[in-house]
Amino acid sequence: MRSAEFDRQHVLRAAMAAFIAKGYSKTSMQDLKKATGLHPGSIYCAFENKRGLLLAALEQYRSDRQAEFMALFEDSTSSLEALRRYLDNVVDECEREEIKDCLLQKALSELADQDDEVESVIAQMLKQWQEGIAAQIHQAQQDNELPSNRDHQQLAQFLVMGIYGIRTFSHTKPAEGALRNLAEQLFEHIRS
Repeated sequence: MRSAEFDRQHVLRAAMAAFIAKGYSKTSMQDLKKATGLHPGSIYCAFENKRGLLLAALEQYRSDRQAEFMALFEDSTSSLEALRRYLDNVVDECEREEIKDCLLQKALSELADQDDEVESVIAQMLKQWQEGIAAQIHQAQQDNELPSNRDHQQLAQFLVMGIYGIRTFSHTKPAEGALRNLAEQLFEHIRS
């Protein structure tokens, strides 16, 4: 059997957008065909099934997000300022209608307790994300940008919880500036 030729990253990013927009269960093969440009047979050939496409899309999402996250910190001389820019990016995404949700958050809320493998993959990705934040907070503490008397792991957990809260709250159509204000409060909590 001949393998389908396509731009894998493009297809996975298009699938991500479809899964974010409708959720896993409500995303049909026709939705995926429209989003990716691949016929269902090609999707099955390349990814086995819709679940396989989701797992591949999650990996692409992790890779994309990790690269974005690392770029913020590599381009900055201050870990603390990079954390602020990271929070600004989260708010910017939430203020754009088409990207309010995080694929990990959306898939986890929909598939938790239904698919152990997907749940495990997402949990591992979230753990890596939190560890990345904790490492940057710890670096800011070592650089005397943050007080060193607070547990950087707990601060990272608090920040992750706050980011999830901002993403969820953004669906309530809050007043203009409310999300940025909440992000600023999160940042101030980390700083104090």
